[in-house]
Amino acid sequence: MISQNFPSKGYSKRARNRSTVYLKVSVSLLLAFFLFRFFRPGRVEHHSTSPLLEKCKSIHKPAGKSDSYVPSTRTESDRFVPGTAPVLIKNANILTGARNGTEVVFGDILLDNGVVQALGYIPSTQLLGLSNQLEVVDAGGKWVTPGLVDLHSHLGVHSLPVLSGASDGNSHHQPVNPFLRSIDGLNTHDDSYKLTVSGGVTTVQVLPGSANNIGGQAVLIKLRTTQERSVSAMVLEPPRTLFINSTTENDADYIPWRHMKHACGENPDRVYGQTRMDALWNFRHAYDQARILMEKQNAFCEQVEKPQWRWINMGFIKATETLEDFPDDLELEALVDVLRGRVKLSIHCYESVDLDGIVRLSNEFKFPVASFHHAAETYLVPNLLKKTWGGAPAAAIFAANARKKREAYRGSEFAPRILADNGIPVVMKSDHPVVNSRYLMYEAQQAHYFGLNLGLAIASVTTTPANAAGVGWRVGKLEKGGDFLHSIFHSTKATFLLIGYDADLVIWDSHPLALGATTTQVYIDGIPQLESPYTLSKPDAFQIPPRTPNWDKEAADTIKWEGLPPLTGNRRKKGTTVRFTGVKSYWTIETGEEFGNEGPRIKAVFDEFDDTSLTNMGRNWTVVVEGGDVSCYEPEFSYLSSHCKCCAILSYENIDLEGGSISPGLTSFGSPLGLVEIRLERTTNDGPVLDPLTQSIPSILGEDTIIRAVDGLQFGGRSTLLAYRDGVTQAITAPSGSGFLRGLLTAFDVGARHALEDGAIVQEVTALQVAISLDASVSVSIQIAALRAKLLGSSDVLSNSGERYWDLVRKGQMPLVIEVDSADVMASLIQLKYDVEAEIETVLRITFFRAAEAHLLAKEIARAGISIVFTPPRPFPVTWESRRILPGPPLTKDSQVTAMLEAGVHVAIGVENEYDAKNLRFDIGWVALESNSTIGKDQALALGSINVERALGLRSTSRSRDLVIYSGGDFSDMESKVLGVISSGRGNLEMFD
Repeated sequence: MISQNFPSKGYSKRARNRSTVYLKVSVSLLLAFFLFRFFRPGRVEHHSTSPLLEKCKSIHKPAGKSDSYVPSTRTESDRFVPGTAPVLIKNANILTGARNGTEVVFGDILLDNGVVQALGYIPSTQLLGLSNQLEVVDAGGKWVTPGLVDLHSHLGVHSLPVLSGASDGNSHHQPVNPFLRSIDGLNTHDDSYKLTVSGGVTTVQVLPGSANNIGGQAVLIKLRTTQERSVSAMVLEPPRTLFINSTTENDADYIPWRHMKHACGENPDRVYGQTRMDALWNFRHAYDQARILMEKQNAFCEQVEKPQWRWINMGFIKATETLEDFPDDLELEALVDVLRGRVKLSIHCYESVDLDGIVRLSNEFKFPVASFHHAAETYLVPNLLKKTWGGAPAAAIFAANARKKREAYRGSEFAPRILADNGIPVVMKSDHPVVNSRYLMYEAQQAHYFGLNLGLAIASVTTTPANAAGVGWRVGKLEKGGDFLHSIFHSTKATFLLIGYDADLVIWDSHPLALGATTTQVYIDGIPQLESPYTLSKPDAFQIPPRTPNWDKEAADTIKWEGLPPLTGNRRKKGTTVRFTGVKSYWTIETGEEFGNEGPRIKAVFDEFDDTSLTNMGRNWTVVVEGGDVSCYEPEFSYLSSHCKCCAILSYENIDLEGGSISPGLTSFGSPLGLVEIRLERTTNDGPVLDPLTQSIPSILGEDTIIRAVDGLQFGGRSTLLAYRDGVTQAITAPSGSGFLRGLLTAFDVGARHALEDGAIVQEVTALQVAISLDASVSVSIQIAALRAKLLGSSDVLSNSGERYWDLVRKGQMPLVIEVDSADVMASLIQLKYDVEAEIETVLRITFFRAAEAHLLAKEIARAGISIVFTPPRPFPVTWESRRILPGPPLTKDSQVTAMLEAGVHVAIGVENEYDAKNLRFDIGWVALESNSTIGKDQALALGSINVERALGLRSTSRSRDLVIYSGGDFSDMESKVLGVISSGRGNLEMFD
């Protein structure tokens, strides 16, 4: 309706024009007012909400690359070092990481600007302009993987060698510390960096320790030494909270992930004297405080984002109330980010009860969990993990490290396979320095051996941890980033251009899942990390992925028995005859006076790879076992001839070894096997011996009493039986302790049911052991003085006390085993040996045990006639006195074993931890591979059997002639499986059916 104030008739054109003028004037006045308000001289805003609007916008922004991000658009890394030459790696088998780790591309890889520019077939046109500076590396058909990613490491915060001022992994002030940051304790001089890189690891997540329920914020670093040499320069994807106003990849809107460590279970409970109930309250209380703060922030931002605050900011409306500062709390802000889903949580959790508590916590406060770590019982509760808010976390686990405490007791070697079968992402990690991160790939190899499929085993140390850490868009993979581009000149070939992933990759001397796989070069950000690497020559068979045994029954039993399946074997009744077919090799221990002081030797009765053994190489053999002895053997073709030796046996059980082997059982030494069941549970162990140098010895013992390990032996332990099921038939063990006088070693049958079983105690006392260390509570000088006093003591007054054992040592009738690492201490001990021998006119039998720096005195040790038992077999600079190690290939040509053997030293291999005794056969196979064919299988077997026995005073017995039966291969590879033990001592055959 038209207003009656403006009649429709007579409304003139002049009036309309006047109205238009009025409108224009009004708009001009409004514009002038606006300009005056915002551009007048001296204008001051009392509270502009523009920065607050940006703040509120940023806190709701998700972290990480969006799902639409395409790596192929990335042509230069933010970590690119100008001047770095482009690299072309030719003729490689490339495990890209795509298709769950299964994709293999044969061809070339072009690295430039810190990223992978192309892989596959690369046309010469793409290399134009690079020829003057391009470095060409011929991989010669070797395998290439992405750089390895270690999701759980304390590298730099628990730095090596261990020194009081270089351990920054844990705070002991309070259980909840979300505000602490591992980067603030990262030591750039950790001796582990170079070693870790040499194992192919390029990216690690450095976590705080597990002494706290909330230990603090973690950081991802690249292991490349930068020109700046700072901790900050190593950080991958620095969070905004770490470097103020920082951006990554030149993207101002990109929010890098933050990382945080939580821990539940025994570690924080032990430190703070709390229970699991306390721990869950600690978590709930902390998250409740963070929730309150988050809700305050959200309410504040709702106010800021209201329209009237925009008008106030523009000056159109006068504020009637004061806007407070943005609510924040430096102690809680990281937990608020957890609730906002912008933190990748790594949670140390072993047992089902703890996992359940965290899953409930995540649903109560609605936050995701990136990964459960150690996670020993995750394989028993995969459906529980799937109930985690936001989806199932990855499980970051060990391959073998288990049973050291109650919460790890049900850990299983089949966990990776079981988890993968249930759709849980599997990560193999080091927990460095708990496990030497240089050998992260060995964790994947063991997981593969026990059933994790090949692709997921590779992914477990590349793509899966990278994805769990939120950086899978740039590391852990070399995936194709675009369409196939065909050359008009090479229509059958394809190139994948602009891959865009970081130029972090590893060239291996064999398939990475083959035992002993060693790097030949490692690239980080396109820069080679190994200077003049020593490359081993491996047999062609090692370029093929290992065929793993069938573990279906064992995996099913593990679930059925909730991680504790029965481990005892099935002993065949006496008189039972078993005929083994498909045997490729048979090794025995040969004794005889002709060997003199050298003792027994390993002999190949037949071996398809040994030209010195019997004829008919490459053929399968038949071996017949009656009771506990081999009664006959011959090539299988003999059954078709009149010369058949085993044909007279008519009644037998037949077992096909499918290219298997029979060889002497191994002898373990170095761990407290047989004395320790759960290391951190006092009531399950024999306990430590008292040290006469620093502690008061009860008078009832007498001042000269020496503790015997045989008196504290326990049989049937899980680590003991698992070692037995993997080829270790006897063990030599010293009393547990950390003082000067350890006590008397004993040898026992690892497969015995109890101490009173016939032959269970192989030899009550084999040697006397002492330890000389810089880490003792008294000086090295005092320790050597005490040893000198005992060696020069009188033998006139002997009793039933320990003095008689010292007398056996003085007479050269019993070895003196000295635990020692320092070359300087060894030099003093060598001189002591000469001094004592000159005075008492007897040659002492001395063995150095551990011996990390022995290679520095190789010739002197050989000249002194001292034996060596290397424990661990691959050295690790844990302490100051073991820092000068010989690391072996690719860093050095010689390993510590080959260096000592070349010098003429009697060498054996030991095992440091009871859980690892089961892997002794892999250790000796690995040593042989590192020798570049200078150590044969007979020598390798000797390193873990007769050499150990000779060094530690174990006399040859029927036990040392026990034979182990392998199917699908022999003792030295990761394709074989132990089926049983032929026990001459017990007179029976025990099968692990």
